[in-house]
Amino acid sequence: MRIITGKARGTKLNTLSGEATRPTAERTKEAVFSMLQNEIAGARVLDLFAGSGQLGLEALSRGAKYAVFNDSSREAVAIIRANVEKTHFADACEILSTDWKPVLRRFSGREKFDLVFLDPPYAGGFLPKVLAEMVEKDSLAEDGIIVCESADEGDVFGGNEELKNQFRIRRVARYGAACVTVLEKGGNDE
Repeated sequence: MRIITGKARGTKLNTLSGEATRPTAERTKEAVFSMLQNEIAGARVLDLFAGSGQLGLEALSRGAKYAVFNDSSREAVAIIRANVEKTHFADACEILSTDWKPVLRRFSGREKFDLVFLDPPYAGGFLPKVLAEMVEKDSLAEDGIIVCESADEGDVFGGNEELKNQFRIRRVARYGAACVTVLEKGGNDE
């Protein structure tokens, strides 16, 4: 796993060993950043289930202003810290080690994010809960984008039509085992 392009291009990143985390595949990461390439410069980024931190670090390498990384695993946070050091982005990062809800609560009313990466454990059913909390805490900037990674091309909203109406689905694409859903703030034009 490496940084694809930008200031830290080619930097090899550390990953967690074992099956506890599932890093985003290179092909998936390349596709996601190709979709977002014109919207990263100066962005405030939240990588909420950060794992190794590779998505937020790729955004920083491509010109994002700063990134908040969070993972509830202390091992993952140690890997994130090591990767931040390797990429020399320590001045542009905040690293947290907690559950996802306190992170959204912490920034509520204080900070809105331009780009949010949500790649939680697939089996946990987290995405609808996190999206609902983000709406409640008004966590997304006006032109903000959320990139969700899941196992299914199914509904990231868990069947909640009211929640779905808070977002516009920009794109849904499958890359191997991962399904990427890109959301924007605002209702669907259906």
